[in-house]
Amino acid sequence: MAPNPRRVTGFTLIEVLIAIAITAFVAVVAYNALSTVIMGTEQARSQADRLQDINRTLSTVARDLRLTVNRPVRDEFGLIDSALTGGSLAREILSLTRSGWHNTVDTPRSVLQRVAYRLDDDKLLRVTYPVLDRTVSTEPVETVLLEGVREIELQFLGDIGALEFDRQLNVDRRYWQDSWIADVARPDVPVDLPVAVWLRLDVEGWDQLERLYVLAPL
Repeated sequence: MAPNPRRVTGFTLIEVLIAIAITAFVAVVAYNALSTVIMGTEQARSQADRLQDINRTLSTVARDLRLTVNRPVRDEFGLIDSALTGGSLAREILSLTRSGWHNTVDTPRSVLQRVAYRLDDDKLLRVTYPVLDRTVSTEPVETVLLEGVREIELQFLGDIGALEFDRQLNVDRRYWQDSWIADVARPDVPVDLPVAVWLRLDVEGWDQLERLYVLAPL
């Protein structure tokens, strides 16, 4: 009697389909998990970069104010511009003369520098000039410090004796000035430097940022 042929065994079509479905399901779950991790990492990196930009901007403003010196300048129209001006009624949000302009190549120029801040759409710009007393041909250099800035507000304290605090030890700014400019009756007489500057930045995606800067005594 001839032996029975070996019985061939394998997966049925239904078993193959079930295996494919399980593999696809696992792949989708793994992809979604990986995608979530990647998106979270990218968002965290984006937030970190944004925070770095904000901190760099605030540090730049702090350095400029800390190095402010009482040196008025002449603008491109030949008019006297105080050593520091700013606020809602000023030509620029903030304009000042600062020291510490490094001259690594020994260019024949001053170590003082005129700096201004302005808001162009949603971009906070830092503007620098190659000379203190400029002319109509003086070309400024504009640098974008921060994007997504909705609003910037400044207030100025002229007398340290007017510095007061509320019950929560917050600075009482009722006696601070919204603008720091020369007297309109005597525009050619420079105004003295304030003793402190308060800054508020309204930045997209962040809470309002507030800083208080105390200027170095003369």
